[in-house]
Amino acid sequence: MTPGNHSISLAAWIMILALLLVAGCTSAGPAPFPEKKELTVFAAASLSGAMTDIAKAYAAGHPDTKIILNFDGSQALRTQIEQGAHADLFLSANTKHMTALQGEGLIVNNSVKVFTKNKLAVLVPKDNRVNITGLSDLATPGIRLVMGTKEVPFGDYTRQVLGKMANDTDYGPAYRNAVMKNVVSEDPAVTALVAKLRVGEADAGIAYASDVSEGDKALVTLLPIPDRYNVIAVYPLGIVQESKAKDQAAAFAQFITSTEGNAILTRYGFVPADR
Repeated sequence: MTPGNHSISLAAWIMILALLLVAGCTSAGPAPFPEKKELTVFAAASLSGAMTDIAKAYAAGHPDTKIILNFDGSQALRTQIEQGAHADLFLSANTKHMTALQGEGLIVNNSVKVFTKNKLAVLVPKDNRVNITGLSDLATPGIRLVMGTKEVPFGDYTRQVLGKMANDTDYGPAYRNAVMKNVVSEDPAVTALVAKLRVGEADAGIAYASDVSEGDKALVTLLPIPDRYNVIAVYPLGIVQESKAKDQAAAFAQFITSTEGNAILTRYGFVPADR
């Protein structure tokens, strides 16, 4: 072999080794899984149990989507959206806060729809040491009653119920005044109210019927409020205008209103939107 041929042969080997190294770097292992699309949902606290289950059911059929749930009082969620917090879908416990965001141009108007309804009930601890059996007992002096703040939907609805009872001769204004004197705490979210009942910090509370979850039924008893006094809570949903995932938000919204989504909501004590 001549010196020249040796030089050419060495250069060729170097080239072959370089190509093998490049091929190894570019074809090592299977292709990575596609990155999941994140969908952030702001939902009223009263939807905590139902929406957690709905998100799990949706994820089972849409493994490419990751649902991030943020639960709080509707008024707090509205404020967060107004202040620029990232959200793709908003689920409110009343129309007031949804309408306000629509008026500010923060919600896609044609995406807004009522997806479920709710009713109020009196909740008492299972041991019921003060023997509350109905609405009239809430006016008994010394009863420790908890309710929502007037800004949060269930607190507003509670005051509407008491207003109806004040206008009824069976109860009257004196009843409402006596009940309000028994209020020891006003909470911004139903989760805080139910927690106080579970640990015995209150004798009764007024919240949504749906707030007595399967896990709570061993600790909290539900006493219905007659329809003539009750208020139907209407829950609308809407896509946030600043969302970068409007198509995914629309798909999830459609699932919430589907037969499967409605079945989960009904299981948690909510009322179908068409009733």
